[in-house]
Amino acid sequence: MTVTEVKMQVKVWDVPTRLYHWAFAGVVIAQFVTAQLGGDAMFWHVRLGYAALALVLFRIYWGLVGSESARFSHFLAGPSATLAYMRDLARRHPPAVASHNPMGGWAVIALLLAVGTQATLGLFSNDDIFIEGPLYGLISKDLSDSLTGWHGVGAKVIVALVGLHLLAIAVHQTVFREQLVPAMLHGNKPLEQPVQLRFVSPWRALPGLLLAVLAVWALVTWGESLAVDSYDYG
Repeated sequence: MTVTEVKMQVKVWDVPTRLYHWAFAGVVIAQFVTAQLGGDAMFWHVRLGYAALALVLFRIYWGLVGSESARFSHFLAGPSATLAYMRDLARRHPPAVASHNPMGGWAVIALLLAVGTQATLGLFSNDDIFIEGPLYGLISKDLSDSLTGWHGVGAKVIVALVGLHLLAIAVHQTVFREQLVPAMLHGNKPLEQPVQLRFVSPWRALPGLLLAVLAVWALVTWGESLAVDSYDYG
């Protein structure tokens, strides 16, 4: 007799988490495209960098005060739990988890660190032609050139991380039949057992988003004003 697994749709991801995820993905892709195009597209590359930094700041906020499945304390596993999950994955029997699995949780942190660092480096970078980051005037040209070089290295790191992320999604979708992409669209995930997750009001995301945008705006405006003053006084 064949035993059929019956799975129920369980709400896992709230609206702010899903909107953040796709906005973050779109910004990272647009950053890569504008960097490859160069020229006038760099105008948008710079501004997309501001958006990326604001999104990273928002995700940190939401990882601290958001819904349970979005909180770092919920999905970040210790070394032993992560290694145990990797062993189960190698045996092709990974345990079902409601939010991010242990490896996925650390992938979230890796991408946040990589994109956050990349956006920060961009604030000090220059292209020796007409693009200068808003904080370029705070440091020497030699240091800016060095940071610009690291900015280029950071782009390769992000491409590698995104590639690994997409590969992991493909494996989980095809081998383990986990509907990761649909879950990030509608918020529900098929699970064999019900899971009680605590969700906060989506409106709680608004203060964090506003603070993130204001912080980046203030930083950019401050840097640009210093650059103007430096130019005026020569």
